[in-house]
Amino acid sequence: MERSLNSRLLRSRIVSDDVTRSEKWLGYLLGPAGALLLNAILASYLNVYYTDVLKLTNVWGGAFLAIFPIVSKIIDAVTNIVMGQIIDRTKTAQGKARPYLLLAAVLLPVTGILLFTVPEASQTVQVIWVMLSYNLFYSFAFTIYNMSHNLMVPLSTRNVQQRGSLSVFNNISSVAATGIIVALFFPMLVMPAIGVNKSAWITVMTVVSILALPLTLVEYYFTRERITEENAGEETEKVPLKTQLLSVIKDKYWVVIFLYLIVYNIGANLKNVSLIYFCNYVLGTYNDGITQTLISVIGGIPMGIGMFAVWPLAKKFGKRNLTMAGFVLYALGGIICLINPHNMVVVIIGQFIKNIGGLPCAYVFMALFADVLDHIEWRYGFRVDGLSTSILTIILTVAGGVSNGMLNLMLSKAGYIAPEFINGETVATVQNAATQKVITFGFLGFEAITAFIMIALLAFLGVEKNLEKEQAEIKQRREFAQESDAKEQNEEA
Repeated sequence: MERSLNSRLLRSRIVSDDVTRSEKWLGYLLGPAGALLLNAILASYLNVYYTDVLKLTNVWGGAFLAIFPIVSKIIDAVTNIVMGQIIDRTKTAQGKARPYLLLAAVLLPVTGILLFTVPEASQTVQVIWVMLSYNLFYSFAFTIYNMSHNLMVPLSTRNVQQRGSLSVFNNISSVAATGIIVALFFPMLVMPAIGVNKSAWITVMTVVSILALPLTLVEYYFTRERITEENAGEETEKVPLKTQLLSVIKDKYWVVIFLYLIVYNIGANLKNVSLIYFCNYVLGTYNDGITQTLISVIGGIPMGIGMFAVWPLAKKFGKRNLTMAGFVLYALGGIICLINPHNMVVVIIGQFIKNIGGLPCAYVFMALFADVLDHIEWRYGFRVDGLSTSILTIILTVAGGVSNGMLNLMLSKAGYIAPEFINGETVATVQNAATQKVITFGFLGFEAITAFIMIALLAFLGVEKNLEKEQAEIKQRREFAQESDAKEQNEEA
């Protein structure tokens, strides 16, 4: 594998020791857009496909759509741990994580299409197909992609400023590029056109899935693992998984940032999966083509105009401090929306304020995550990239399963009624008061609560305070080790 990946055809197009413009724009902005777009659409609409198109809400008394996502994410958790260890043990000329972007480029479109090509058969056959296709995508294909993708920023460079810049571009790809399509194009044009027409869903998602192939290849060719290259050619001792685990759980910063991730992602995923139901049944009418667009676009304007302002503010006030201040606005915006969730003006104002507060956590998190990984290396003398990214991906995926399960169970118990496809048209009913309250809590209430929890957690994340000193010591250790090795070799000669 090492020889094949050393061929000219598969080499990174990035050769500079410093981060380049093409690296930012192609490797971290354009390249990830394909896979992240596919994942963003699935995060928002796959549950709608299950509840409204396949009508699986009441299968097993509502238990199937409540339990199956959670069980699937437990499987995903296992594959993430395995994939993290595989990455840590991979040694190629192209890095330890980047090579798996090539594999993911092929797997993502194939498994993405399988998610929607559920056969017209008995309910049992459909349930089996849903379970298998869901796990092929999330527990296999997307795990491979997400694990390697999430390591690109931490392994790109030790230069804090350059790494922060890459983190911003990386998150622009997810928040802005995919947000424009998922928040604007889909609710305004795609969803009103396809309704609950299954064949139309398959056509649209096939196109989106195939798009992931060329763009993921762009990400592969225009990224580079400079930190991995620092140890190229050196025989490094393999640190057992147990040793890594025992070490990181003793580190306050590592524990805090992962508790933050758990709370944040459960709240964010529940909000995301509830958005469409909120727009269809609480604030507007089913696929009216305007409600979701207004909420997502007008409320999300700060995510676009603030993307380049975040990093200068983070450098001035600190990434942790800026993120904490953001969550104060985050909570305030959610509370404003809850004053009258049926009023468009009130909800838009609240969402606008909320998304201003969400800028720091959206754009600077990966840089903060990388700071913690450097701190662990300084403290223990070894890196835990694979382990930490495994757990990060586990949290991201399990949070999605838990959130989907929570909403689906609440919908089922509240009496949710799926729309029908009659004479070529989608016909939806008005949901009862209990269902509307459940949807409102999922979209607005729960995340307002989590904002206060995250403020409290971030108060303990002071990793930036001594980071420059710690990075300097890491560099000194490496230089000393290299000098010692050279001296031993000369003595032997």
